[in-house]
Amino acid sequence: MNSPVSAFAVYRSNKQSNYEKKKNKSKRITNSSKALPISPKALSKSPKVHSKPKPISEEVMKNVAQKLKKNKKKNESKNIIKKKTHKKKKSKNTKATKGDDEQPVMKRKIKRNRDDKHDSDDIPSLIPISFTNFHESNLDSVDSCSSNGSIDFEPVQTDSVEEGLKVFKWMIAPYNPEEFLNRVWEKKPLHIARNKPDYYKEIISTPIIDDMLRNESIQFTKNIDITSYVDNKRETHNPEGRALPHIVWDFYLNGCSIRLLNPQTYIPKLHLVNATMQEFFNSFVGANAYLTPPDSQGFAPHYDDIEAFILQTEGKKHWRIYKPLNENEILPRVSSKNFSQEDIGDPIMEVTLEAGDMLYFPRGYIHQGVTIDGEHSLHVTISMYQKHSWADLFEKMIPAALQMAINENVELRQGLPFDIYDNFGIVNSDLTTPRRKELELIIHNLFEKIKQHLPLDDAVDQMHKNFQQDALPPVLNDMEKSVTVFGDTDVMIENGKVINRVEISLDTTIRLLRKNILRMVSEDKIKLYYYIENSLEYHGNEMPYLEVDEGLAPAIETLITSYPNYIAVENLEIPNDSDKLQLADALWSRGIIMTEFPLQNIDDD
Repeated sequence: MNSPVSAFAVYRSNKQSNYEKKKNKSKRITNSSKALPISPKALSKSPKVHSKPKPISEEVMKNVAQKLKKNKKKNESKNIIKKKTHKKKKSKNTKATKGDDEQPVMKRKIKRNRDDKHDSDDIPSLIPISFTNFHESNLDSVDSCSSNGSIDFEPVQTDSVEEGLKVFKWMIAPYNPEEFLNRVWEKKPLHIARNKPDYYKEIISTPIIDDMLRNESIQFTKNIDITSYVDNKRETHNPEGRALPHIVWDFYLNGCSIRLLNPQTYIPKLHLVNATMQEFFNSFVGANAYLTPPDSQGFAPHYDDIEAFILQTEGKKHWRIYKPLNENEILPRVSSKNFSQEDIGDPIMEVTLEAGDMLYFPRGYIHQGVTIDGEHSLHVTISMYQKHSWADLFEKMIPAALQMAINENVELRQGLPFDIYDNFGIVNSDLTTPRRKELELIIHNLFEKIKQHLPLDDAVDQMHKNFQQDALPPVLNDMEKSVTVFGDTDVMIENGKVINRVEISLDTTIRLLRKNILRMVSEDKIKLYYYIENSLEYHGNEMPYLEVDEGLAPAIETLITSYPNYIAVENLEIPNDSDKLQLADALWSRGIIMTEFPLQNIDDD
């Protein structure tokens, strides 16, 4: 951590007083330590308050309705929208609350038994199923058309965590997610056989890969690897430059395997799967894809530092799975070297994946796959939970706790005893003298003082800050675009004219775009880290953040805790209206929030 405990303690101690404190001075919001450009509308001295519902612009509603109808019934003739209607209820609640009958998120009530043995006697294997693809969404609840051709806008009500759970359910169906997380996750492999060859086909296929190579600037080593494993020797054969189909397919026809290192960057449906699931796991969800020619193997036996879900999309591949070699290699934090067959012994699972099947194994389980029966193989590995363990959290907490303990305990700053070198070290490790025991007691007592300063909140914030840097940007549907800055607003047309201009007012109701879209972290100042602007390439750009005045922190907290409910801008916990508008405009302009209804177009003066 850059700053072990900075402004967090100050913010917490002053939090209640900040709720009640009124300031006439406008709060400063900065972006990456520079002044954030704020719309002049948000800084006006007398913000315009709309006491009546604002009508949606006809152009916006036409675009939304046409897109929805096209997606809902492609073969049905499109309705012509003759006029617009907009009925909006103004929120007066200070803080939105969830319904009493709402169930807690499944992930939070899971209890995992980490003492389960890694045995091969209880490795589940599931047989064929039938399941509807998760992305076949039901649009009936999104809008409704009346007999006169008008349209009523239904606000987006989805919860991003629940949407991520839906994708996870689809990926492991028919296995129950709660049972999976209790019995299988981090414990043992799982094989699901479906007899549904097209189950994962829409995510990735060989034609999709060919199209990607032709239309994108795919680079060897950065985006793609050419590999082989022959006579127990693993080799990489990457040339330099762009990976054009002529070169890649020549390697493939000569027995080499193709590994795509970040296919979600160029394949939209894979991006959708991963970006949606990362909200449920609160961890970066990545992917690699592997195309292997018939009767070959691309990689040596090894284990990884991620939870791996192998989704077979084409052909067949025969897999052998092996237990971790020892206790130290259960749930490892780094990947292994390449093993030889003599190193790893006998497999605990041997299975042939066919198109539509899935194979899961935890980090630390050694694995190898080979194509058989003259068939090629294409699979995508969905991965998560890299450097996402208790150990990683403690790596952030303990140095910070030590620094705080040093500052507050003079005992830790006192000099070492003259005889410590005579009682400790490898030469003295077998000593059982009274003096050694006395010194051990002193050290243990000092360590107890360090434990008392563990900055749990700060360390967890730093972990989630890492997630903000790792995460994929979200995929927005048409309805979400219509209520965010990514919609058809502020459009420049011919002659330098800007149309469809919009503004946020005090009665505008807002919520976060995704539950985990930002993290408020107290470092030298209060900073809002967010992933909406992230590159599709892993760590492809610097992590953006907004720097906000301490007095604005309660309003951010309200937005976070209110999700997925909407809250009126006027009900943000900030003393004056101009600051409420300034904050809302800053979050809107960065795509961090959505509005409950499309914003009204401003009439040009």
